Amino acid sequence: MSVNATAKTLTLLACAALMTAAAPKKPAPAKPAPAHAAAAGRAEPAGGFDPRNPQNLITLLSQAGGKAQVARQEDDAVLVSVTSTAADFSMQFAGCDARGRACRAVLFDNLADNKAGPTFAQLNAYNQTSALCRGYEDKTGKPHVLFSMLLFEGDTKARLAEQFRAWTGCIGEFRNFLKDPNAYLAAAP
Repeated sequence: MSVNATAKTLTLLACAALMTAAAPKKPAPAKPAPAHAAAAGRAEPAGGFDPRNPQNLITLLSQAGGKAQVARQEDDAVLVSVTSTAADFSMQFAGCDARGRACRAVLFDNLADNKAGPTFAQLNAYNQTSALCRGYEDKTGKPHVLFSMLLFEGDTKARLAEQFRAWTGCIGEFRNFLKDPNAYLAAAP
């Protein structure tokens, strides 16, 4: 990867970080929900899309050509497995209510295709070059890349689509790093 391409990628990721750092816009006051919806205890806004509900993100990924399904639900967490043409990964929703909704955050995790992980020093240096993406080695020494985001009731589908693009950018950059960690780090800012 050239220095210009790396700089461009890092600039795009920095822009995505700045866009997501702003407080979410407050939605217009919602009309009161019908009595039957209130009785059912729905944890979704009147518009029907609540990114804090893992099922809504599963639907977005499916519409984009991926396949996602809930792998398991535990206490305040929901684990989702995702397969797509870009990469296979997991999404771990955290801080969810007892029904697995109203989650506060999601952590994306991709087991990289490369079987041999970089050295600790190289992985640490990679983590210092990225504002959004973090690499680590699992217990078996296989490299992973992570991306996390907070979820807010007012988040829009457009904002989440931007976050998914940032996530796939993380996967691509981490793969580039794994191809030749020394060259990647030499070209990093």
